[in-house]
Amino acid sequence: MAVDNDRVEGSAKNIGGKIKEAAGKVTGDSKLQADGKSDQAEGKVQNAVGGIKDAIKGK
Repeated sequence: MAVDNDRVEGSAKNIGGKIKEAAGKVTGDSKLQADGKSDQAEGKVQNAVGGIKDAIKGK
């Protein structure tokens, strides 16, 4: 069974957000840091939606 695209994209967005947040901390850029946290939250939600879709498909 293939993994739902939302899970893949959500995971990628979450990782990208972590990188942005870390870069914001290093450079002292609070906007970049906040954007990174926002991306992480979006990624987690998107990943959860994909997980639900996968669970539905598996039944």
